[in-house]
Amino acid sequence: MSSASSPAPGFLAQLPRGKMAENVLHFVRMLRAAGLPVGPAKMIDALAAVGAVGIENRDDFREALAAVLVSRSEHLVLFEQAFDLYWRHPRLLEKMLAALLPKVQGRAGDAAELPARLAQAMLPPPRPRQETLEQETDLDATFSFSAREVLQTKDFATMTVEELAEVKALLRRVKLPLPELPVRRTSAAPRGRAIDVRATLRRSVGAAGTLAPLRFRARRRRTPPLVVLCDISGSMDRYARMLLHFLHAITNEGDRVHVLTFGTRLTNITRHLRQRDVDIALAHVAAAVEDWAGGTRIGACLLEFNRHWSRRLLGQNAVVLLISDGLDADAGEGLAFEAERLAKSCARLVWLNPLLRYAGFEARPAGIRALLPWVDDFLPVHNLDSLTDLAKALARGPTRHSGALARAA
Repeated sequence: MSSASSPAPGFLAQLPRGKMAENVLHFVRMLRAAGLPVGPAKMIDALAAVGAVGIENRDDFREALAAVLVSRSEHLVLFEQAFDLYWRHPRLLEKMLAALLPKVQGRAGDAAELPARLAQAMLPPPRPRQETLEQETDLDATFSFSAREVLQTKDFATMTVEELAEVKALLRRVKLPLPELPVRRTSAAPRGRAIDVRATLRRSVGAAGTLAPLRFRARRRRTPPLVVLCDISGSMDRYARMLLHFLHAITNEGDRVHVLTFGTRLTNITRHLRQRDVDIALAHVAAAVEDWAGGTRIGACLLEFNRHWSRRLLGQNAVVLLISDGLDADAGEGLAFEAERLAKSCARLVWLNPLLRYAGFEARPAGIRALLPWVDDFLPVHNLDSLTDLAKALARGPTRHSGALARAA
C-alpha cells in the first residue's frame, strides 16, 4: 500500500480510547438526533480533536468539539446547550424534563430555554415490544389510511401531543404564494409600452446610418410586503402557539415579512423569528412577549400599530393578516375607527378567525361587529386545510370589502 492511501503516522494512536471515546461518540449521536448534520466523518474528527487537546481544560475541550461539529452559526446555541447538558452542567436536567411536559407557560425567564428536540434526543430509544411488532405485521394494507390526510382536517385544539409534533413539521412546509405586483421602478425588457431612449441611442452610435432596433423598458414586478398581526390572548393561546411555526417558516422564506403579536400590548417579533432554528426562535419569542395568554385589547393595539408601525410597514401594496377571534376586553371601544384606518393603509386586510370552524357562527360580540365591515377576506384558521384555503385566497386578486360587507349586512 502506498503512503498516499495509508493513514498518517500516529493518527490512530492519538484517538482516545475506552470510556472517553464512547462518551464522545454518544455525544455526537445525541447531536445528530437533535438535528445537527453530523455523520461518521464528524465522529472521527471529534475523536481526533479530543485526542489533540486532551480533557484537562474544559474550555479547550468544548472549543475543540465545537470546531469540528458546528458548521453553521445557528447550530452553535444548540451545541452549547447539548454540551452543558451531556457533560453534567448543573440544573440543565431539570430544564430537559420541563421541556417534555405539555404545559402552557407564560413569559420565559431565560431566552436560551432547552429545545424540546434536544430533551427528546437525551432520552433512551424506546424498546420495541414483540406484541407491537406482531400487530403491525398482521395489519391489512386495504384497511390502512393516511394519517396525514386526517391531520389536514383535524382541529389544532383537539390534537394529541404526537399529532401536534407532526403538524408542526407540516406547518413549516406551507407556502403563501403572494402574487407579484408591478412597482414604480422599470427594467430593460424585450418589449413594452415605454421606449428606452438612452439604450436606443446607445445602440444607434456606429450603426453607419442603418436603423437600430428600439429598446424598451417595463415595470418591475415584486411580491408585496406581508404584515401579520397575531392575537396571543388566552382564548387564542393554542392556535397562536401552532401558528408560530407557520409564521417562522414564511418569515425565513420571504424578505419582506413582518410579524407582530398583541394581547394587552403590541410586540414586534420579526427579528426573533429570523433565527433559522425554530426552537431557538420560539425561545426568543417567549422571552420577548410579556402578555402571552392574558387579556385582549384589540382596539388599543391597533391604535399603537397605526400610530407607530403602519407608515414603516404598509407601503407598496402591503397585505395584512389579522389572526384573532375578535373577543375584545374593551367591548370594541375605538376598534371600528382603528380597523378603518388599518384597512385604508394597506392593499388587502385578511382576517383569520378560528371561531369560523363552527357552522353556526354569528357575529354577535362587539369586537367582531366592529372589525367585520373593514376586512377584505374573512377566513377560518384552525387546521391545515384552512391554511391551504388561505394560500388560494391570497393567490386571487383582492376585492375591497365586498365579501365582508355582505356578511355584515
